[in-house]
Amino acid sequence: MEFLHVLLLGAIQGVTEFLPISSSGHLILARHLLGIQQEPQVAFTFDVIIQLGTWLAVMIYYWADIRAIATDMWAGLRGQPGPLARLGWMILLATVPAVLIGWPLKDRMAGEMSGLFFTGIFLLINAGLMLLAEWLGKRSRQLADANLNDALLVGIAQAVALLPAVSRSAATMAGGMLQNFTRRDAARFAFLMSVPVMPAAAAVGFWDLGHLPNPGALGLPLLGGFLAAALVGYFSIRWLLGHLSRNSFMPFALYCLVLGSLVLYFS
Repeated sequence: MEFLHVLLLGAIQGVTEFLPISSSGHLILARHLLGIQQEPQVAFTFDVIIQLGTWLAVMIYYWADIRAIATDMWAGLRGQPGPLARLGWMILLATVPAVLIGWPLKDRMAGEMSGLFFTGIFLLINAGLMLLAEWLGKRSRQLADANLNDALLVGIAQAVALLPAVSRSAATMAGGMLQNFTRRDAARFAFLMSVPVMPAAAAVGFWDLGHLPNPGALGLPLLGGFLAAALVGYFSIRWLLGHLSRNSFMPFALYCLVLGSLVLYFS
């Protein structure tokens, strides 16, 4: 795989991990359009590991929040919980469904469900999730109001996003909005949820990497994709949060609707 292709895939990951249009779906489409040939397991492992770049973008952007949450949780373990401890436990609880479901399904996700037909189907599901969130969500709650029920339901939405071309951002933000959170708070919760779940997914990717033939050959491509995803991802977060302060998810829903229909037609 050419290094330019690596940088492009990393940049696509950085943009589409946070915009609710499916990073995995766009990586699948990019490989087809660019003629990039990779074994399904190699492609899956590559994509999972470069997600660490977008995880780094979240860590940098939300560092003050993450540090405050971790501090309050640690204080809570010593019997003096701070005001953000509850949010931290909600984030961890929301991670559980993805961890329990992700490992058993990972081989299947890397195989027959990563083709163009399923990509088109799941892009349409993305569109449907965002449309439902816009139509049914009342946008009347703040993230400080989150409870165990919210965490579990948004966590289940995140587990659904383990399917190829189902956007984690779309599923989790739609889950939050269907629990009547504002768009911006639903996005903040979705992004903070990625802090524990992305390293867990990357650990699976590194495990698989060690079982691939000649894993060292992926070292430089992974580094290039990681850096591109981190840089582009940081600016994607900034842009999306600004957009959601004033606008809806409708442009993203329409984009997924059109793209999914075109993929199904041409597949």
